[in-house]
Amino acid sequence: MSVTISSELLQRLLAEADASPGAEVCGLLFGTAGRIDAAEACANVAMDPARAFEIDPKALFAAHRQARGVGPAVIGHYHSHPSGIPVPSSRDAAQSMGDDAVWVILGGGGAAARAWRSVEMGTFVEEAIERT
Repeated sequence: MSVTISSELLQRLLAEADASPGAEVCGLLFGTAGRIDAAEACANVAMDPARAFEIDPKALFAAHRQARGVGPAVIGHYHSHPSGIPVPSSRDAAQSMGDDAVWVILGGGGAAARAWRSVEMGTFVEEAIERT
């Protein structure tokens, strides 16, 4: 499977990660199952943002509330691994819900991005990123 994202949006996410070398950035992804149409940066409220991410619950609840109305669907989220590769960590696996959400992980220095789908609790499958 694959997920489609515009080159401009992907570049914006990579630049956001590159601008924050000491802490994980994070945000929400909007669109459909196979297409990311938009992304919204969110505050990382994790206890140790240099090693973990936690999307601000207020932003998460607001996005889901909007999606129930006329807003775009929340299809997943993105975060960075400032000093690592864009592969789900054991912490990521522990947080995954198996809800088919798309996880875009941005590698150290904003140099690379890979997409993953949470297919069951603790398990991801990689999705090819198709740029438009």
